[in-house]
Amino acid sequence: MTPTSRHGNALGPVVAGVDGSASSREAVLWAAGEADRRGQHLRLVLGADLDRLGRFAAFETTERLREAGGTHLAEAHEAVHERFPGLPVERELSNKNAVAALQEAAAPDATVVVGSRGLGGFPALLLGSVSLAVATRSSVPVVVVRCRTDRPGTGVVAAAVRDETDADWVRRAAAEAELRGGTLHLINVWNPLSHVGNMVTALDDPGDITEQGRARTDALAAVVHRSHPALTVTTATGAGTATAAALMDVSGRADLLVMGVRRRFMGSGPALGRLGHAALHHARCPVEIVPRPGEPEQEESWR
Repeated sequence: MTPTSRHGNALGPVVAGVDGSASSREAVLWAAGEADRRGQHLRLVLGADLDRLGRFAAFETTERLREAGGTHLAEAHEAVHERFPGLPVERELSNKNAVAALQEAAAPDATVVVGSRGLGGFPALLLGSVSLAVATRSSVPVVVVRCRTDRPGTGVVAAAVRDETDADWVRRAAAEAELRGGTLHLINVWNPLSHVGNMVTALDDPGDITEQGRARTDALAAVVHRSHPALTVTTATGAGTATAAALMDVSGRADLLVMGVRRRFMGSGPALGRLGHAALHHARCPVEIVPRPGEPEQEESWR
């Protein structure tokens, strides 16, 4: 039986962004492995942005770009076939830009996978603009791959959580752990400085609040266990000011770090919380950003 997603449906197909870069190749191979585990097809998508370029670029230029895009897709398909010869693969060369093309290609139950760096921009940057834009705007889960696909697997899927209200999206992390025959690790790190001056810190000392956090995390683990009784679920709870560092440390021992986020709307559009950005820039394993239902709100204590 295929593991279920947060909506109660089977984990769906996988859509991978292609641009010809080394980062894109790693993302494509990771996506192929994920599709193979799910028993789903893989869709390779390259957004050539020809709708925009066609308004001012010469016909010969757009045709060369179209030909190059087709070559990149064919090379990605060949790389997937070498490693996963029986995996069904679709290819799409879109006239839209990369972000729009991936959004359009992703069905409601799909997962989008992108590399951390593309061909353009500045090599010193840790995360590409396309990867960040897809992660912040997509209505479906997005995985950003920052590592080599041949790194040894641990079977651990880590999820950054707060309390039982996270149960809906954490079930997706549980399904990912089941796919790997591994373990789900729930981590809840509370930053006391995020609440300085409010009634919580006025009434409780950090030790009491940490105990409350541990109780909430254990309750969440119990909820997950009821829907995934065969899955081993471990927890880690603590208080500290280096919340991002704690998550990055966990990412070094995990195959996947899953984070459920409510996007915050800034002047230029939707944005992830502080910890979401930290994970995408510094995690040592692929990071899955799962959109949470509800209206945008202030950053939660762990973000």
